[in-house]
Amino acid sequence: MSRDKATTMDADLQKVFGKPVLELYEAAADHDASPALARALELRSFLALTEEQVARVHADMDPDRNLGELSADKLRFDAQWLDAALEARDAYRSALGELLRTMPPPAQQARPVRTAQLRATATLPPSAAPAPQRAGAARARRP
Repeated sequence: MSRDKATTMDADLQKVFGKPVLELYEAAADHDASPALARALELRSFLALTEEQVARVHADMDPDRNLGELSADKLRFDAQWLDAALEARDAYRSALGELLRTMPPPAQQARPVRTAQLRATATLPPSAAPAPQRAGAARARRP
């Protein structure tokens, strides 16, 4: 699971939110968790997956591997996969970094506040209200 895998942004998340990553995932499950925390952890999960893919492809290219397993086609595919994984990793790191940079400091982060909806009621003074038509007045005008 991606929450168990370390990422290159975990220290930044802990610094901004003030808790280790596993505790942040627990806090995000709370119904009044901040949307910023939920979004940060979503980006972090994608980052963990892409960094895992980068590590897997890197391991496939290990010079100590059995040379009998190597093929030009597999190496070309691994190189393309590595390019895609690195590009995705950079995009997730950038998006997560931007989110963390734009957040207020932990001391200023407020919980969402639920407020009651206020209703304005007003009554018109009698002179401003339209006068009801009388049934007889409408009939009297007919020729």
